[in-house]
Amino acid sequence: MRTAIVVGAGAGGAAAARELQGKFQVTVFEEGRSFRPMKLSLGWMEGLKRSGLVFDERQIQLFFPAMKIYRLPGQVLVRGRGEGGTTTISCGNALRLDGDLKALGIDLEQEFAALEREVPVTTDTQRLWHEPTRRFFTACEEMGLDPRPLPKMGRYELCAGCGRCVLGCPRGVKWDSREFLRDAEAKGARMITGCRVERVVLEGGRAVGITARLGGKRRFFPADLVILAAGGLGTPVILEKSGLLCEKRLFVDPVLTVAAPWPGARQGREMPMPFMVQRDRYIISPYFDYLSYIFNRSWRNPADDVAGLMIKLADEPTGAVGLHGIDKPLTAGDEAALREGIELCRELFLRCGIGQDRIFLGTLNAGHPGGSLPLTEREAATLHHDRLPYNLYVADATLLPRSLGAPPILTVMALAMKVAKAAMIA
Repeated sequence: MRTAIVVGAGAGGAAAARELQGKFQVTVFEEGRSFRPMKLSLGWMEGLKRSGLVFDERQIQLFFPAMKIYRLPGQVLVRGRGEGGTTTISCGNALRLDGDLKALGIDLEQEFAALEREVPVTTDTQRLWHEPTRRFFTACEEMGLDPRPLPKMGRYELCAGCGRCVLGCPRGVKWDSREFLRDAEAKGARMITGCRVERVVLEGGRAVGITARLGGKRRFFPADLVILAAGGLGTPVILEKSGLLCEKRLFVDPVLTVAAPWPGARQGREMPMPFMVQRDRYIISPYFDYLSYIFNRSWRNPADDVAGLMIKLADEPTGAVGLHGIDKPLTAGDEAALREGIELCRELFLRCGIGQDRIFLGTLNAGHPGGSLPLTEREAATLHHDRLPYNLYVADATLLPRSLGAPPILTVMALAMKVAKAAMIA
């Protein structure tokens, strides 16, 4: 049987591995290790915050290694690391966001249909909403903003409403891509964790395998097919180390939480992003921002007495990622859209009886990087870039033409499945 290597165990990698296993003998390489939910309670987090010993978002990796943090001027980038990738620390949203791909001639209907059959999704979560969420929803309706409950991946009839989705669901309610990894392993796929892939080895115009650091040693692993799904910050670096350059472009979907004191809100104990409002360049959704709560000194109130509204921005793809590091400035248009979102959030708080003078902002952070090797109409049929060897594919958000400005997991999985199918018949 032919062999395939999949680099990355997140949404794209897990979906591609499960699709390939059987036609290929698949080995999945993941830099992180087995995922474990964060154990610290809100009480412990409050104690750390009061101690003054935590002041840099990168410190979260000391007690939650699944969350990799990059600190840039003006914002921080968040990346999942370990089995399941960012899906384990996501809000579990299931949005179909394939409009840009469809415009290029890329049809994901079959893949979305398969995901609908296999991944449990529900919008019946209103029983889990706290009072601030209900009031925000009513305020949005009164303003004609057309709020809608977000579809969630998982078995939410079992949800206890602990609010720890982004820290790793402790009850296994929220679906994540480890389920696809287990399916692939049950069919014979191998998983190698704690292994940092450095580059794809190229010979005679084809990929012949990868080199990776495992147990402190550099090793070569041969393969007939290589799929890179190391994410929007990982895949471009591996390609550059392999002598294959991406474009100098990067989007990250910046998130800014607008918050205010709200006694008894208990938003940190509620399912995050219960509903959303869609605007031209951003979405708004109720959200308790753990990073801001722990590390941002503006968040002085106890966790149970703060309510927040997230602005998630569809940013312009300025910037780049590669061996030089990450460069990601916001454009004037990005900043204008953020200001508009802040004003809308202020109005929503005002309608809920919260005065403007009490509102404060969180830390600008982002967790949906991509766009460095975007698909175009030329790749619509093959999903393969000419600059890559014929047996080397990318299967993550690196391929997306532009920022979605909304949770991309379902779309990335559908695209990765399509990429895997294309690779099998190439």
